[in-house]
Amino acid sequence: MDRPRLLNRRSVLGLGTAAAAVLVTPGCSRGRSTEPAPAGPAKLVTGNKGGVYATYGAGLAKLVTEVTGVEMTAQNTEGSVANLKMLDAGTADIGFSLSDSALDAYNGLEAFSSGQLRFTALARTYDNYVHIVVPASSKISSLKQLSGMTVNVGPKLSGTKVVAERILATAGIKGVNMVNLDLDGAVEALKLKAENKGSKAGIDALIWSGGLPTKPIKDLQSTIGFRLVPIGEVAKEIALMRFGGYVLSSIPPSVYSLASAVETLAVPNYLLAREGLSDSWAWWTLNTMFRRQADLIKVHPEAGSLDARSAIATMPIPLHRAAERWYRNNHI
Repeated sequence: MDRPRLLNRRSVLGLGTAAAAVLVTPGCSRGRSTEPAPAGPAKLVTGNKGGVYATYGAGLAKLVTEVTGVEMTAQNTEGSVANLKMLDAGTADIGFSLSDSALDAYNGLEAFSSGQLRFTALARTYDNYVHIVVPASSKISSLKQLSGMTVNVGPKLSGTKVVAERILATAGIKGVNMVNLDLDGAVEALKLKAENKGSKAGIDALIWSGGLPTKPIKDLQSTIGFRLVPIGEVAKEIALMRFGGYVLSSIPPSVYSLASAVETLAVPNYLLAREGLSDSWAWWTLNTMFRRQADLIKVHPEAGSLDARSAIATMPIPLHRAAERWYRNNHI
C-alpha cells in the first residue's frame, strides 16, 4: 500500500480558506497539528436517491474531497444491509447504516445469521424515524388496517425492510402484500393508487425509515397529500425488546404540515468504516463532519444532529482507532 502523503503548504493553499482553517486552527486536533492526507481515493456508500443518506453522503464526500485534495466518491445503494455487506467485503470504505441492522450484522443475528460481519464505527450521526405513509384520502388509520393491503417495505437490502418487517411481525399483521421499491418508486406508486381509486396498480402505503424531513415524502403534501400512521404501542414493544437499537419518539407536525405529532420509532444512524481503513481516511472524514458541520447543515439539516458527546455511543461496534484518537484529542 502506498504511504500516506502529507499535506504540504502548497496543498493547503489549494484547498481554499475554509478548508485550510481546518488544518491550521488551534484545537482542530489537539496533541497532533497535522494528519497525513489519504494515499488514494475512497468510496462512501449511502442509500436511496432522495433519502437523507444520499443527500448527506454526497455533501460529506464533496467536502472531504475539498479538504484533503483526494477524491471521495458517494455511491447510492439500496441502504443499510447493502452497505454493511460492502464494508465487510471491502468493496466500500465508509458507509451509513441503521443501528439495528448494524448490530444484527455485527452479532450475526437474523438476516445475518450466516455469519458475523466486521467493520468499525466513526460516529453515531442522527436518528432515522419510521414513516408509515398513506394518501390523505386513504381510510387506513392504524397498523391493523394494513392487512390485505399492498405495502412497500423498502428495497431488499435496505435497513427500512428490516425495521418494516419487524414492525409488521410484532403487530401480528398478516396478509400484507409486501413490495420492494426504492423511495422514488414507492412515492410514485402511492400517487398512482391515490389518483386511480379502485385500481389494482400502485401501493396502499409505504414504510420508510429516514431522517427529517425526507424530501420525496414531504413533496407529497403538495400533490396527493398524506398522513402518517401512528405506531405507538408497537413502537414501545420493539424498543423494550431491543434495547439500544430503537428509541420511542414522534415526528413533529411541523416537519410535514401534519395535524398533530405522530408516535413512531427512532433508529440511530451510524457512519461505519471497513476494517483496515487507513487512519487518514477515518480521521479526515470525522474531522470534516465536525469542523465543516455548518456547511453540511446547508446540505441537509440532519447534519446539525451530530454531537460529539453522543457520537461515540456505537458499542458493541468498536470505534476505528483514528476515531478514538480524534475524540480523545478533542477532549470528548
